[in-house]
Amino acid sequence: MLAFRNRLMRNVSARILRPTLPITVAKKPLSYSKPQNQEIGEEYTATSTITRLSGPGPGPGRAMKARKIKRFDDSVAKVSRPAPFWEAKAVFENQISSLSLSNFESKFLVMIFYPLDFTFVCPTELTAFSDRIKEFKEINTEVIGISCDSEHTHYNWNKVPRNRGGLGNLKYPLISDFSKRISEDYGVLCEDKSFPFRGTIIIDDKGIIRVINIGDTQIGRSVDEVLRLVQAIQFANQYGEVCPANWKKGDSTIIPDQEKAQSYFSQLK
Repeated sequence: MLAFRNRLMRNVSARILRPTLPITVAKKPLSYSKPQNQEIGEEYTATSTITRLSGPGPGPGRAMKARKIKRFDDSVAKVSRPAPFWEAKAVFENQISSLSLSNFESKFLVMIFYPLDFTFVCPTELTAFSDRIKEFKEINTEVIGISCDSEHTHYNWNKVPRNRGGLGNLKYPLISDFSKRISEDYGVLCEDKSFPFRGTIIIDDKGIIRVINIGDTQIGRSVDEVLRLVQAIQFANQYGEVCPANWKKGDSTIIPDQEKAQSYFSQLK
């Protein structure tokens, strides 16, 4: 009887004191592209695989078993990560059509989120980008405007003359994020008011997000700054050098090496 009790106590102790086994994450890249056969409006997520070791723990004659479980990661925009896929109705050149992120493959893309149609600061921003669209296109860059208004509201606002608070036919598409899904995925939605903040997203020609800039609703953006950021990213991509503060096209850059960088810093006073 005593021997039986001792064996029982050893088994209970082994279970209570069994060490917690680590979780190892398989080296599998996350995919933020739209899954095949997914209908518009369905949830889509990126997945990775976790391998969790299970079993009674190490010891003589005790086999370890491995089981795989799926972890789902929200498709949320992050700098240096692939841009979340989107597809929506768009207004361009007095027509309503479907547009998606895939339409801008191999190009830089500037996504201009803004609060609402028929408001005050918004038309000044959108028309300012429209007036400079040629400069963006010259450096392989497209621009789109996005709000949570319907495509029909976009269509009508776009036809209103500028001197009446309208857009006067923009030279780039206006996207309707009526479901608010794109604004949520890109982290710019003001949930208290159900419209986007002034979010500026720059995606490079490989589909990677390089800039996320989010401002409050009262302050308009600088087209010069957005253009400067695209030029800086392209320069860094091409030459492998980095751009210092206030860099503009034609200015000196820095070689990212402790010794070689001195050729730039030695010029400073």
